[in-house]
Order: sequence, then structure tokens, then C-alpha cells
Amino acid sequence: MLGIFKEKLVNAPKELNSPASNSHTKAKPSHEILRDFMSCNSSNAFYMTFGNDALLAYSPSNKPSIHQRLFSGLDNIYCAFMGNLHNLSQLNKQYGLSKGGNEAMFIIEAYRTLRDRGPYPADQVLKGLEGSFAFVIYDHKDGTVFAASGSDGHIGLYWGIAADGSVVISENLELVKASCAKSFAPFPTGM
Repeated sequence: MLGIFKEKLVNAPKELNSPASNSHTKAKPSHEILRDFMSCNSSNAFYMTFGNDALLAYSPSNKPSIHQRLFSGLDNIYCAFMGNLHNLSQLNKQYGLSKGGNEAMFIIEAYRTLRDRGPYPADQVLKGLEGSFAFVIYDHKDGTVFAASGSDGHIGLYWGIAADGSVVISENLELVKASCAKSFAPFPTGM
């Protein structure tokens, strides 16, 4: 998965911007990062752009893995999800959702609940997620981004700053490292 968001949508911590310069490695602009993602993933990879502000790219796994990859969209909210929620049935029941829904659809519904009726802060909802996961949500209507990596740390999520100042988020460390030069770091777990 890959998310690229203009800095007006995501305020990355200033520490993510490395002042260190490396003459042979420079950060890439967003369009080159997308090109690299598409070229190193399967032929069924796809991406969605939202004007000049946001981009989500996704590719099903080429290799057998215990971690599933899902992409869903509902009411202008899009979610790229990796991993598994062990308590998905319980969560669907708690939120009054159909028991046939997958993890990405649950994450969208939980996000909508927080956004629209929010009885709990986001960290309270994340504490209820059991499993190994990472996800990125883009709410096109509200122009907001929400990303999280499970507290167990089994699925790494990384973020960095592209040459044009955009924030890049992906589980692919090599892609983020090659794209953002020294301005990248692991995404905090459990957030």
C-alpha cells in the first residue's frame, strides 16, 4: 500500500524532515514514487488520485502471506488495510455491522463513527483492535487522513517526506527509504 498526501492534509512532525544531506541520494517527487510503486508491484496494482492533494495506491500480495491486503471505499472514505483483526466478529457486533464485512470495511465504519458521533477518542478505538495490522484511511469529503499500525509491531508502517513536501506512508520500507532519502522513520505503533 502507498499513500501520498500533500502537507496541507498531513502535518508530519518536524523531526521527520532530516536536515542531513546526502549527495548521491535525494528525495523523489510524488509522481516518481508512484511510478516506482507501480513498477515493482503486480500487474493488478492500482491507484486513485484525489486532485493534487492525495493519492492511494494498492497491490494485492504477490506472495503467500498470513497477512491479507484489502482495499475498500465507502461514501468518499477509502481504506488500504494490511493484516488481520482477530476480534473482527466481536467488533462488527459491537458497532452493529454485518458479520460478513472485512477488516477494511470495519475500519471505515469505525472511522465514520468517530468522525460523526465520536463517543471515544481514536486511541480508545485502536486499543480495541486485536491483531497485526496497518492501515491508511483517506476521507476525501473532509480532506483528512488517519493511519495506524498495530501495537504488536508485526506489520511495519513507514512514513517520510517526498521532494515536494508531501507525506509518504507505506509498509514498504525500501520504497520509503529510496523515495524520501533521509527524511523517513517507522510510523509509531498503536497510533
